[in-house]
Amino acid sequence: MTKDNNTAKDRAANALWGGRFDGAPSSIMEAINASIGVDKRMAAQDLAGSTAHAAMLAAQGIISKDDEAAIQRGLKEIGKEIRDDRFTFSTALEDIHMNIEARLAELIGEAAGRLHTARSRNDQVATDLRLWLRDALGDIDALIISFQKTLLGLAEAEAETIMPGFTHLQSAQPVSFGHHMLAYVEMMGRDRGRFADARKRLNENPLGAAALAGTAYPIDRYMTAKALGFDAPMANSLDAVSSRDFALEFLGAASICAVHLSRLAEELVIWTSAGFAFVSLSDQFSTGSSIMPQKRNPDAAELVRAKSGRIVGDLNTLLMVMKGLPLAYSKDMQEDKEPVFDAYDALCLSLSAMTGMMADLGINRDALAAAAGVAYSTATDLADWLVREADVPFREAHHITGQIVKLAEGKGLTLSELSLADMQAVSPKLDETVFSVLTPAASAASRISYGGTAPDNVKTQVKLWKEKLS
Repeated sequence: MTKDNNTAKDRAANALWGGRFDGAPSSIMEAINASIGVDKRMAAQDLAGSTAHAAMLAAQGIISKDDEAAIQRGLKEIGKEIRDDRFTFSTALEDIHMNIEARLAELIGEAAGRLHTARSRNDQVATDLRLWLRDALGDIDALIISFQKTLLGLAEAEAETIMPGFTHLQSAQPVSFGHHMLAYVEMMGRDRGRFADARKRLNENPLGAAALAGTAYPIDRYMTAKALGFDAPMANSLDAVSSRDFALEFLGAASICAVHLSRLAEELVIWTSAGFAFVSLSDQFSTGSSIMPQKRNPDAAELVRAKSGRIVGDLNTLLMVMKGLPLAYSKDMQEDKEPVFDAYDALCLSLSAMTGMMADLGINRDALAAAAGVAYSTATDLADWLVREADVPFREAHHITGQIVKLAEGKGLTLSELSLADMQAVSPKLDETVFSVLTPAASAASRISYGGTAPDNVKTQVKLWKEKLS
C-alpha cells in the first residue's frame, strides 16, 4: 500500500509555498486544506505534465539541459515508486503537485526547484484533471461499446420474441423483445456522442497559464500541448485556470447515461418480479433474504438504479461549487475532483454490472407471449384494419374498436376470441380477414415503418449497429 505520513519534517515542507509565513498551519487547517487523499489519483497525469513542462523549459533555454536531465531522471524514479507503492504521500504537503515536487527535491536537489518555473499549481491542476478525464472518457467509451454489443446479442437472438409494449406501465401494443433492447442501444449511442463531444472541448492545454495572467518567460505552450496530446493551448489564461465546464460537461453526460442505465435497471426489477416473470437472473447477479428462503432479489439492478442518484448528485455538487466563483482560481475549486472521480467510479461499475446482467439474462418467452396478448393489445390493429380495408376514417374506426373492446370485455373474451357475428353487430364492414391482424405476432410484424418493431426491422438494425461497432 502507498503510505501517508505527517511528520514534523513534513510540516516544515510548507517552505515550498511558505516564505510569507513563520509558523506551520494548525492541524484543522491542514486537514481542510489537504487534497492528497483525493488527487493522488492524478499522479500519472501530474508526472506527464511535469515531464512535458521540463522539456519545454529546456528547449526554450529557460533551464539548462543538465537540470532537465536531472528532473526527468527524478520524475521517472517517482513514477516507479508510485507504481510500486513505495511513495510516501503526506497530507502536510497538501496535494499531488507538492508531494511530487518535494520528493523530486529529495532525489535530485536544487534542480528540482527549477521545474516550477513559468507555471503554478493553478494551471497544473487544471491540466492534470483534463488529462485524467481524457483517459477516463476512453475507459467509459469502451464499457459502453461492450454494453451495446451485449444488448445487440440479445436483440438478434430475440428479434422474433414478442412482448407487451407499455405506456403509463399499462399494456399498449405488442413489440419485439429485440426492439426493446435496441432502444437502449440507441440511447447508449447518444451517450457515447455526448462523451465524445465533451472530450473534444476538454482537449485544450491550460499549462503555461500560470496562476492567472500567463508568464513573462518565453515559453512555448504549443510544444507542451503537442507533447500532452492536446489540440491547442487555451487562448485565455484566466479561463484556463478557472473554468471547470469540461468537468461539468462530463458529469452531465455521466448523469444522462446513468439515468438510461437506471431505467433499464428498473425494468429488470419489474420483469424479474413474480407478477411479471418475464426474465430471470442467475445466482451471479441475485441475492437472497436473511429471513425468507424463497427470495431471489435483483440487488445488482437496484444498486445501479441507486447509483444514478449518486452521479446526478455529483453533478449538482460541482455546479454548486462553481456557481458563485469570480475569476480566477478559488480554493473552492479543490472540491472539483472528488465528484468527478466518484461519478466515474459509479458509472464504470454500473456499466459493468448492467453488461453482466444482460449477458446473464434468462428470457421467459412463454410469459412474454402470454402478456403480449392481454389487455386488448391488438385494438389498434383492429382500428387500422378498418381504415385500411374498409376505408373508415380513423376517428370512426377508433370509436368502433372501442365498442368492440367493451363488448369483448363484457364477455370476458379477447378480441380474437369474439365471433365475427359479434363484431359485425358493431360494424358490418368487418369480415373474417380481420382475424389475421388480431394476434400479437401479426401486430408486431405489421409495424414495418422505419424505426418500427417488426422483427425484420430489428434484424436490419442489428446488422447496421454491428457494422457501426465493429
